[in-house]
Amino acid sequence: MKIEINKYVDSIIRYTAALAVAMCSLALTQSVHAQAPPSIEKKSLKILGIGNSFLKNATNMLPGIVKDSGHELILGVAAPGGRTIQNHYEAALLGETNPEDPKAKLYEYNKQKMTLKEMLTAEKWDYVTIQQSSPTSFKIDTYRPYAQNLYDYIKKYTPEAELVFHQTWAWRPDHNRMNMDRNPPGFMYQELTRNYHTIAKELGIRRIIPVGNAFQLAEETPEWKFARDPDFDYNNPKYPELPKEPNSLNGGFAWREPTGGDNDGADKVFKLDGSHANGAGSYLAACVWYEFFFEEDVRKITNNPGFLGERSASLREFAHQAVNGTRPKAFF
Repeated sequence: MKIEINKYVDSIIRYTAALAVAMCSLALTQSVHAQAPPSIEKKSLKILGIGNSFLKNATNMLPGIVKDSGHELILGVAAPGGRTIQNHYEAALLGETNPEDPKAKLYEYNKQKMTLKEMLTAEKWDYVTIQQSSPTSFKIDTYRPYAQNLYDYIKKYTPEAELVFHQTWAWRPDHNRMNMDRNPPGFMYQELTRNYHTIAKELGIRRIIPVGNAFQLAEETPEWKFARDPDFDYNNPKYPELPKEPNSLNGGFAWREPTGGDNDGADKVFKLDGSHANGAGSYLAACVWYEFFFEEDVRKITNNPGFLGERSASLREFAHQAVNGTRPKAFF
């Protein structure tokens, strides 16, 4: 009889212990769920960018970042190479009078050649961005009167879209195009930034995508301060060797085909692209666009290009600072 009672008591003890563990586990689970952050509200945006190769640089990584973050983006990129604000407006006028003229159909969307009017009416865009070409961005006379003309044309066909400026970035300090390397440090950045703000005020554009500020913020830190490779002979380069310039946000040196070249490696020219963004610069720009339009802290995103490794975190930080109003030391 005592044996049966002992077995009964043991069973009750084991049951009570199991029940306690289960209750504890349930309470812990409820606590975790209570503390978990709410799911991100899914956003869907339609953005049309009007620009040139700098627009492509700034947006080529944006769709991946948006997708990984759980949002949706329809992106139109009206970006024939080298086009200025004046070029876009003149092409728009030509499209009004002769929409089948190839010079008017400068743009491509959904694999179809289009005029600017057709691009503007292809979707119900939430935002339309405009920018000046890089070689003229620091010359304010190149904006007038074409920025106003283009602004009015865009608003005619997209009255509900917000029109914003895309502030482009300065060239690398050693870029000798247009003798830019002979100017004082920060010259190009200061001039183009002043111009974007001045013209935005004239047009009534409320917001500017601060990509140029993000580039400059990075340039002003030891981690991303540009420096040439001290072990590379830039005056006597030997194909196919290239300098190590890990802090560059611009294209950099490459062995390029000369005009009329025959693809023989020995005939390639050692040439600097100090204006366009390289992979790091493109990632930085895309991070700025993401936080600017989707209004979420870009420092929390998981999209991380493998070639950047841990350095991507610092670029996200600069993007976050720029969007939230931090001004570089060189700000005009």
